[in-house]
Amino acid sequence: MRVISNNVPGYRVKIVIHSIQTSRFEPTDAIPKMTLARSDQLSTMANLVELEQGLYALEIGESTGMLGQVSSLQVPAVHVSALRNEPERSAEIIGISGRGDSWLDREGGTVIVKSPGGGAYVLVTVYGLPAQVVSVPDIHVRRLDRPHSNGAAPRFPDPAGYPADEPEEIRSEIVLHVQRLGDLRFPGESWVGNRGKKLRIEAFSIRPVDTLLARDIEFKALGPKGRQTPWVTDAKLCGTRGQGLPLTGFAIRLAPHVAERFDAVYQGAFFESGVVGPHRNGELCTPPITDDPLEAINVRLVRRSQR
Repeated sequence: MRVISNNVPGYRVKIVIHSIQTSRFEPTDAIPKMTLARSDQLSTMANLVELEQGLYALEIGESTGMLGQVSSLQVPAVHVSALRNEPERSAEIIGISGRGDSWLDREGGTVIVKSPGGGAYVLVTVYGLPAQVVSVPDIHVRRLDRPHSNGAAPRFPDPAGYPADEPEEIRSEIVLHVQRLGDLRFPGESWVGNRGKKLRIEAFSIRPVDTLLARDIEFKALGPKGRQTPWVTDAKLCGTRGQGLPLTGFAIRLAPHVAERFDAVYQGAFFESGVVGPHRNGELCTPPITDDPLEAINVRLVRRSQR
């Protein structure tokens, strides 16, 4: 459990993060009646979002819960802030869809964040009425810059023997189910997960966002004692939820009808074994230490050069 202090208009509130997760909600037919809370306490839940260096859009979905007001704060409300334990590594909150603030109302919105060299953490906190159970709304992290396209080095050093003129890369989206964090969605443009944090990945899925279809990508996972899942496609989650079972390896490949034109290249980071790979096109990415849990993955989908 982590305790973090944060400022809310009219109050000094301690935020206790019991769990960090995102949830999907179905829209309701009617909006609950607004109430005025007389207590000086707020219900809170928070999510720590880890960002590598770059410019991002945090797309935050609608919050659920009864409408109300605590002092001058209308709830439910969401606040986005940068952790400042290390000032030189603090993210810059640029604003919400062009506005110069970092508060969102019930409907949610988009927050622009600039993460410095070495990466940073952003805290997304939802506030609700006292005694209400609140949940962090859906969070979609979307990268706005593409550092590998401006002359920077590719994410993999000489990945799988590709020449210096990097092949066309197919953008993708990756969902990880992570120990204590729940389902997290990332753009598939770099390492995703929590390298060095020893938070195990328990399931994952991959969805192309251009050129290829979800059914064009197939993937499988390995668990303790070498157990393997079947090949999964259509961006379905591969692995388990809520069973405390880590992934200990994985593999990714293209479906047969596109395998001659595209490659899947990938790495895994494990608790004790460190980085393994790159592997490609269905090869198993497994650590040298048996049953070493997976904590991060790095995936590229690329079009083969026509030679």
